[in-house]
Amino acid sequence: MRTGRSICQWLATPKVNYYLNNYNTHMQEINLNPITVRTTVEAPVAKVWQFWTSPQHITQWCVATDTWHTPRAENDVRPGGKFLSRMEAKDGSMGFDLEGVYNDVIENELITYAMTDGRKVKVVFGEENGFTQITETFDPETMNPVEMQQAGWQAIMDSFKSYTEAN
Repeated sequence: MRTGRSICQWLATPKVNYYLNNYNTHMQEINLNPITVRTTVEAPVAKVWQFWTSPQHITQWCVATDTWHTPRAENDVRPGGKFLSRMEAKDGSMGFDLEGVYNDVIENELITYAMTDGRKVKVVFGEENGFTQITETFDPETMNPVEMQQAGWQAIMDSFKSYTEAN
C-alpha cells in the first residue's frame, strides 16, 4: 500500500530543493584550485619545525576546535615516511585518521605529502627576524564546501601558532 506524496511532489518540497541546489553548487566547487592557509609564528624556524613534526607536540595542537582532540600521532618525517594523526570528538561521537606519506622533506623549509585519498599538500616554512611564516596549500576534498575546508585548516594552523608561541 502506497501512501504519502508522489516523487514529483517530494522533489518539489523546499527541503529537497535546498539540498539539490546546494548539492549542485558543491559539485561545481569540486574542480576548484588548491586551498592555501597561512600564519606567522613568533618563534624561530627550528622550534616551529620541531613543534610541527614531533608527535608529542602534534597531539597538543592538531585540532580545529576545543571540542576535538588528537589523542595519538605518529610521524616519520622523511621522503617515503608515513604519518598518522588520530582526530576525535571529545564526546566520542566521531573520529578519523589523518594520514599519508611524505614526498619531499627539507628540514626547516619544506614538506610535501600525499594523503591516503590521493590529495596533495605542500607546507613551506620561512624565517625572518625571529618570526616564521608557514604557508600550507592543499587539494580540497569533495565532501565539504571549500569555505568550510579552508576555515577548518586555518583553525588548526591558528591552534598551532597559539600552542607554539605559548610553549
